[in-house]
Amino acid sequence: MESMESLFQRLGRSRFRSRFRLGGKEREYCLKKGPEVVCQHAADFIAKRLAPASIPNDGKQTPMRGHPVFIAQHATATCCRGCLAKWYGIPEGIPLTAQQQHDIVGVIYYWLHLQLVQESVVAGGTDKSQ
Repeated sequence: MESMESLFQRLGRSRFRSRFRLGGKEREYCLKKGPEVVCQHAADFIAKRLAPASIPNDGKQTPMRGHPVFIAQHATATCCRGCLAKWYGIPEGIPLTAQQQHDIVGVIYYWLHLQLVQESVVAGGTDKSQ
C-alpha cells in the first residue's frame, strides 16, 4: 500500500472524495466511543461487507451516513470492491487478506483522526485560515 501522505493527496484531488466531513453527531460518537471501539466497528464492517470474494450488492453495501466509519469509507474509497480496485489496485473477485483488511482499517482510522484533529484545531482557535 502506498504511503498515507501520497494516498491522501490523491484522495484530496477527487471532488467526490474530498467533500466528505464528519458531522457533529459522528464526531461526538468517535470521541465518546474512542478509537479502539470505532476501529473494531470498521474491522467488522470490512470483514462482513468488503472482504468476501463476491458481494451481492457491491457498490450499495456502505451507506453514506449513519456511522462515522461509513463516511470515512466514502472519503477514503474503501466503500466497495470497485473503489478498492480503482484506488488501491486490490482486484475484485478474490477475498481480502487479513493484511489488506488491516490496512483498510488503518486508512479509515487515519481519515477519522485527521477529521477530529482538524476540528479541534478550528475549535481551539488556532485555525490560521481566518
